Amino acid sequence: MTNWIDIGALEDVPARGARMIKTAFGCVAVFRTGDDQVFALDNACPHKAGPLAEGIVHGTKVTCPLHNWVISLETGQAQGADEGVVNTYPARIEEGRILLDAACLMRRAA
Repeated sequence: MTNWIDIGALEDVPARGARMIKTAFGCVAVFRTGDDQVFALDNACPHKAGPLAEGIVHGTKVTCPLHNWVISLETGQAQGADEGVVNTYPARIEEGRILLDAACLMRRAA
C-alpha cells in the first residue's frame, strides 16, 4: 500500500520549472514540465552535486546549472560524455495537488 504525502499545489511549481521541497525524509527537487507532468528527484547532480531545482527544464529533462549536464526526469540518468544517475521518486497529481510516495522517501532516509 502506498502512502502519498501532499507537498503542495501544482500551481506552486512554475511550468517548465522546479521547487526544492523539504520533507521529513530530506530535500527533494520537484519538477513540472510544460504539459503539467510532475517528477521528483534528488536535488544533486551526479557530477558535482549541482542544485538541479535551479536548472532549466526542457521536455522531460533538466540541465544542471553548474556544468550543463542533462538529466532525465523520468529515469534520473545523466546524458552526455559522462555517466551518472540521480535517485527518482514516484510523484503524481491529484485534484491539483502534487503527491510524493512516502515509502520511497523513507527508504531514501534509511
